[in-house]
This record gives sequence, structure tokens and C-alpha cells, in this order.
Amino acid sequence: MNEDRFIMTNSPSLFWQSLSLFFFFFIFLAPVIAQQQQQQEIIKDIVERIAPDLPEDFDLSELLEQLQYFSTHPINLNQTSVVELKLLVMLSPLQISNFFSHISINGKLLDLLELQSIAGFDIQTIQNLLPFVSLTIPSGYKNLNFKDLLNKGNSDLILRYAQTIEAQKGFQDLPGSRYFGTPEKLLVKYRYQYEQLFSVSAVFKKDAGEEFFSGNNTYSFDFNSFSIGLYQLGKISKLVLGDYSLQFGQGLTLWSGFSFGKGPDVAGVAKKDIGLKTYTSSNESSFFRGVAGSVTLYKNLNLTSFVSYRKLDASQTDLTNGQFGQVNTSISGLHRTKSELKNQQSLDQLVYGGALQYLSNNLSAGIIGYQTHYGSEFITGNQAYNAHGFTGKDLTNIGLHYNYTFKNIYFFGEGAKSLNSGMALINGAMTSISPKISAVLVNRNYDANYHNFFSQGLGENSDATNEKGWYTGLNYAPNNYWAGAIYADLFRFPWLKYRVNAASSGYEVMTQVLYRPTKTFTATARFKTKQNQQNTDLDVPVKYLDEVSKQNYRMEVNWRLNRKFSLQNRLELCRFKKGNTTAESGYLIYQDIAYSPLSSRLSANMRLAYFNTESYNSRVYAYEDDVLYGFSFGMYNGKGARTFLNVKYKALRGLDIWTRYALFIYQDAKTVGSGLDEIQGNRKSELKLQMRYKF
Repeated sequence: MNEDRFIMTNSPSLFWQSLSLFFFFFIFLAPVIAQQQQQQEIIKDIVERIAPDLPEDFDLSELLEQLQYFSTHPINLNQTSVVELKLLVMLSPLQISNFFSHISINGKLLDLLELQSIAGFDIQTIQNLLPFVSLTIPSGYKNLNFKDLLNKGNSDLILRYAQTIEAQKGFQDLPGSRYFGTPEKLLVKYRYQYEQLFSVSAVFKKDAGEEFFSGNNTYSFDFNSFSIGLYQLGKISKLVLGDYSLQFGQGLTLWSGFSFGKGPDVAGVAKKDIGLKTYTSSNESSFFRGVAGSVTLYKNLNLTSFVSYRKLDASQTDLTNGQFGQVNTSISGLHRTKSELKNQQSLDQLVYGGALQYLSNNLSAGIIGYQTHYGSEFITGNQAYNAHGFTGKDLTNIGLHYNYTFKNIYFFGEGAKSLNSGMALINGAMTSISPKISAVLVNRNYDANYHNFFSQGLGENSDATNEKGWYTGLNYAPNNYWAGAIYADLFRFPWLKYRVNAASSGYEVMTQVLYRPTKTFTATARFKTKQNQQNTDLDVPVKYLDEVSKQNYRMEVNWRLNRKFSLQNRLELCRFKKGNTTAESGYLIYQDIAYSPLSSRLSANMRLAYFNTESYNSRVYAYEDDVLYGFSFGMYNGKGARTFLNVKYKALRGLDIWTRYALFIYQDAKTVGSGLDEIQGNRKSELKLQMRYKF
């Protein structure tokens, strides 16, 4: 994600214009936005939490696709499985375990209202769950024929176009580096699904600046993905051809694709692994390509085996001896410039292995082993923090994971090892102390020389290495109106890191209070503080460590005015301080307005925001409503105004059309962006069009 540069003057005109508009909406339309569905709120929390670590336009559509499907094809709770319920983001592992314990003792559900009698199922959880579950029995393969595949399956086709309106430097015919392609972004996405038995997915994507049916992409888009999934074929529970994801245990040994982490829902730190699944995202990394299958060997004993071959983007340092620098591998998927095109698909990757698991309602355990082979040899750089980095062409990873429910306590953990090097361990427990209180405690210990290309463990580092820590969290809901959450995470890094020339440590604390007196009104207050250590910015012979602290304060109100209008207000403050320097601060204030009458073909939402941050360090992130499956997490940095307008029109049955226009105006800036993305002037805007056809 590029850091924007701004050249400012002291003119206050834009501030007062923006503030006047803000208070117009504030006074005449109300001080809050519509209370959206809880699933959208969960996703908003996720997006805003992980936004600083994601590349621009990262595709999070997998978070919504399953919920969209289950809203029209509800899960039969009397014939479901642990793996299927893990697809519902609103359920914690402990709640899933308590559900199956209730079924084993009391038998099948006769009415969905029985969910109220299950430990840990509060009113809010049940309300969130009901749109996606039922007691209806699906047809299954025994009644399946080719006519059903044609007439009863569900097809979903999405066509999306997006483009930055202003001219960016990289598209100008200048000497040196430039973008070889055109400025538009294009996405074609097709998915077919017949119940939970058969699926087909195809994704075609072009990023801005990439060539389209020309140059290196003469016959296709820049990114092409395809997968076929077959399920419940006797002993074969899953079979996937093409692109797929693998998610096992707590993410230390083998986990590809998206995963949850620290956030307001403290139960999210216990991962819900679902094993093998088709890959439907447009992200161009973190997936496998080949064939994989899961087979039931005996009752609860399941074997998943897989083989994958891909060509990755990598910067080769010396092709003559087959070596390249590990730090120069790329996951962005961008192929716009001469250097990016040179690195495109230059590294062979072969992965093969398997996972043997015992799966039951209250006990799951598994062992994983796989080999990763690369066509070129990894070498480490000369930097001291890379001293424990992986070297060579081949890496073998093995691991053990488990989860077990004893009464009202859910235990989980995993141990992983990269052969000939280090280990990674995580263990935790989650419990319902009472119907109103739940708690979680997790310990992690990742060696500095633990090597893994497919790990996503809990922690500050994304690769589960060089970290030790304790995490504890608490959810408290005294009644139907109030809810609170708090977590604390203590961590330390035994070895050096990038920009940290010594062992270091830190902590993170978050607390949130939610008040919901009615179904149409919600108020939220959140405080988060984080402290860690970094090399000093001072020009000294030996870089010592400075304490770095950052605090975020948020107040938010959501309100549905009536059946047509809903509103949201947010004020967020950020404070950043490093060492003995003066603290930097920033703030964001916005008003969202949504119009969505039930009987109308037309719906829309908009935002009017003003932001003022002293530096990039005090920037603020906020989720932005977008076209369906098009996730936006705005980075508010500098000083200026932000607005966007989304319009959705139901043209025909099954045919929806979206239009989105978004605009940044930076106060008295002379340029926006940097490098090849630089724009002359103080405005940056984007137009996005999308069509979705369901048939």
C-alpha cells in the first residue's frame, strides 16, 4: 500500500466547507447510521483491524459468499457437521461444541427455539444465526440427476469495472519505469453451486496498469483461477480439482487463505479450521493449484491428501547459480512494470503431503506432514535479523493439533516443526464461566528459526516465528442491552526484527462497550492501546530501541430511523508517540446515510467525512461500504474530506447493478500519492460499476 505525500498550506476553507456539510446532515438527518446486520458489523471489524497489513484491493469476498449462500440454502441443524458450522462466522468453537453436546443428550431439534436452552447461545447469537439455519432436509445425491444440476443449481456471475479518474504518473509516456497496461481494473467472477454437493468457480482479474489481451497477456486476463468441488461422494467427503485452500489446526503448520485474529470478539483467537475447500477469491497468493481430496477411512478417521504446483513471482538475484533472495518474493500479484513482468512466475513451487485427522463432535485431533520444493535456492541477506531465515530449496513441515471440550471448557492447541530447524507451539482454553461471561486464555511460543511458508498463527508476526506471548480475553453480556469485551496481549521477540536491532517486547490492550436498548439503535465505545519497540530515528552510531505507543479512541452510533433510512456516526482519535519525540495525533469524523426501502428497486448509501492527521503514523482506517463482494478499507491520512456514493438497482429478477463513486480531496495538497501512482493536484477519485446476475 503506497504512502501518500502531501504539501499543505494553512488555508482553512476546505475544513469549514466540509464541517458545514457535516453538521447539515448531523442536525437535519440525525446523528447516527443504520444498524446493519451483525454479519456486516463483524466483517467491518475484521477489515479495519487487518487493513494496515493488507495490500490495496485485497479480496475478502470469501467472508460473505458462504453467508450469501446459506441465506437462501439454510443449514439443516439436525444433519449438520462441525466443519459446516465452522463456516458461520458468528459461532465460536465452544458454541459449536455445546450445540453437538446438546444434540447428543436431547436428540434432534424439534424447533429452532430450542437453541435458547443451549449453553453459550445468547439472544444476539441466536438472532444472528436464524437467517442461515433450518430443520429442512436437503435432497442429497440419491435424488440428483442432470436436470437438477441444470435447473436447481445456483449460478452467480459478477462483472466489475473500476478506474481511478485522475491521470497517474505511471500511465504517462515517460522514460524509465512506467505501467505497460491500461488504467482500468476488471473482474469476472462465476460460481455455480448445487446444495453442498457440487461447485464450480472461475475468477478472471486485471489490475490497473496490467496488460489486457496484449503484451504478456495476449490470450487472457493477468490472473485466472478455476476450481471444481465434489462433496459427499461416499467415502470421499471432498474432492477439489484446480485451485484450493487448506486450513488445519491453529494455523501453525498449514493454513492458506484468510484467518481471524485479535478483535472485539475475543473468541476469534481460536481458529475454526475447515480443512480442504475450493478457492474462490481474487487474491493472487496464498492458495494451492492442483488436486486434493478428503477420504473417510473409518468412522471418524479422515485423510486429506494434496499435491500442488504453481509458478510464483520472485526477484531472482543470480540466475547462473540458481539462487534468489527470499526478501524479494512478491505476493502482490501486480505485473505492470518492466521489473514486475520480469519477476512474474519465475519461481517453481511444488507442495505435496497429507493430514490424518480424528473428527468427532467434542474431540478432534490430527497430524500433518508435507514437503515444499522450490526451483531455485533461498539465501538470506546480510542483515542480522535474517540470521535464522530459511535457506535451501526443500522444506519439510510436520505438526500435531487438537481441540477437546470437557464440560464447559474448550481446549485447543497445536505443535509444529520445520525439520532441521525450530518449533512453534500454541495452547489455549475457552470457557463459559456463566451464561453472561465467557473467557479465553492462550499461550504461544514460536522459535526464531521456525520456517513455514503457509502459517498464520496468532500473534504480531504473520509468519508464526520469533515470538512468545500470552493472550487473555473476556466477553461480558449482563443483559440484552449491554455487552462488553476486553483483551490483553503480552508479547516479546527473542531475536532481532526488521528495524529492531535487539530483542524487544510489547503489549496490546483493547476494551469495547456496546449499548443496544432497541433493535434499531446501537452505541459503541472502544479504546485500544499498543506499545512495542523500534530502532531510534536519531542519527547515532549504535541504534538503541525507543518505546513506540499508539492509542485509538472510537465513539460510534448506529440508528435505523425508519424502514427506509438508517444512519451512522463515528468519531475516531489516534495518538502516536515514539521515544522522546512530540506525540502525533489524528482524527476522523464521518456521517453515513443509507436508503434501503424494502419494496423499492433502488437502494443507496453515502459517506461524508473529514480527517486531519499530523503524519502517516497517526493515520486512521475505516471500513467503507462498497459494491457486493468489493471490500474497501479507506486509509485516512493527511488533511481533507472524503465522500462516496453507492447506488444499487434491481433491474430484473436476478439482475442487480451497482455504481460507486468515491472521492478524496486533500486540503491544499499539490500532489496525491507517490512514485508511479502520483497524481498532480489535490483530488483522487474512483468510479466503479458492477453487474451481478443470479440464475
